[in-house]
Amino acid sequence: MNRKIFVAILALMTTGTAFAQKQFKSWNKNLVIAHRGAFKAQGLPENSIASLNEAIRIGCFGSEFDVQLTADGVPVVNHNADFLGKDIATSTYQELVEYKKLSNGESIPTLEAYLKAGMKQKKTKLILEVKPQKTQEREEELTKKIIAMVNELKAGPWIEYISFSHYICKYLIANVPGARVSYLNGEIEPAKLKEQGFYGLDYNQGVFKKNPDWIAQAKAAGLIVNVWTVNAAKDMDWLLEQKVDYMTTNEPELLFTKIKK
Repeated sequence: MNRKIFVAILALMTTGTAFAQKQFKSWNKNLVIAHRGAFKAQGLPENSIASLNEAIRIGCFGSEFDVQLTADGVPVVNHNADFLGKDIATSTYQELVEYKKLSNGESIPTLEAYLKAGMKQKKTKLILEVKPQKTQEREEELTKKIIAMVNELKAGPWIEYISFSHYICKYLIANVPGARVSYLNGEIEPAKLKEQGFYGLDYNQGVFKKNPDWIAQAKAAGLIVNVWTVNAAKDMDWLLEQKVDYMTTNEPELLFTKIKK
C-alpha cells in the first residue's frame, strides 16, 4: 500500500476513535434510565419525543424507547403492538397518523424523527428496544430497518440495544460491529450471555431476587447489569446496595434523590 494512503487511513481511524471516545466521555454519569422517557411527573405521553426531551432535561443517563414496524415498513416508536387501539403491523404509517394523536398533540413518532431529536445532544443515551414480532421474518425485517436508519443517521454512538427476542439480539450482535446489546427476557444465566457476545443483561428485578447471585456472576463476567422496571423506593435501595450499573424506572426523579444523598 502507498505510504501516504496508509498514513491517511490511519489518521482517519485515529480521528474516528478519538471522536467516539470524546462522545463516550460526554454521557451523563449516573445509573438512571427513564422508561419510555421521563413521562410520569409531567404527565407526558410515554414514548413521545416530549418524554425523551424531558429525560434529557433532567439529566438521565439513558432514555428507553420501543420500536415497532408498520405494514408499509416504517419503524415507529410505540410500546404496544397497537397504537391507541389500532394494530401497527397491519396499518400503514399514514393510517396511524390520521387515526389519533398522542395526548400532547404529537403523532406517533417515527424512529427517524425520534433519533434526530435524541441526537441534538450528547449527554443522554438512547436505549432502543426492538419489540418482538409475530414471525422471525418480521423480526429480521424490523431489525434490518433499524440498523439501516441508525447507519444512515450515524446514530451509533447514541444507541444501546435491548430486546426480549433472543433472535433479534443475536442478529444485532452478528450484524452491528461493536453494538451494545442486552437481553431482557431473564431466563439465560450471565455466563451463557457472555459466551454469546452480549454486552449486558437487562432483567426484571424479580429475576435477580430469584437468582441473587446473578448480579455478582454478571459483574465477574464483565457484563453490564440493568434492572427493570424499578419504581418503589425500597427496591431502588436494595439494588443500590447490590451496585447494579443501571435501573430503568418510571420514577427517574425519585431515583435521582436516592443517588444524590
